[in-house]
Amino acid sequence: MAISRDKLVLLVEPVVEAMGLTLWGVEFFVRGKTSMLRVYIDHEDGVGVGDCERVSRQLSSVFDVEDPIHGEYTLEVSSPGLDRPLFTPAQYRGFIGETINVKLRFPFEGRRSFKGKLEAIEAGDIVLNVDQHEYSFPFESVEKARVIPHF
Repeated sequence: MAISRDKLVLLVEPVVEAMGLTLWGVEFFVRGKTSMLRVYIDHEDGVGVGDCERVSRQLSSVFDVEDPIHGEYTLEVSSPGLDRPLFTPAQYRGFIGETINVKLRFPFEGRRSFKGKLEAIEAGDIVLNVDQHEYSFPFESVEKARVIPHF
């Protein structure tokens, strides 16, 4: 039985916060016989390799005791980066006006990928302007979304 992302967040978040960092998000992928757990951490002053190493060691110790993932898995701890993934409605709100890539769980109008300006978060929907056409997607329909950095 696979563990839910929400349960992983409940296990990981207190560990990350106790280290003076913020949990940005968690991704869990099952690939054949092995799995990948990716933990994104953040801090207002940025995140360095040392922060990732410390969190990785601490989480490994906690997972050795709690054993939340059955079978082999790889733990990766990273900063969200400039092209940060978006996990929560609050994170989306922080990037209103920015261009994002959205991949839906199921096709809408024959496609799953959309790139456009994030206009709003309204009543649990993500409002995206793609080539002067406004789309509204339920938050639950989004498989993944990433901010597109501009330089």
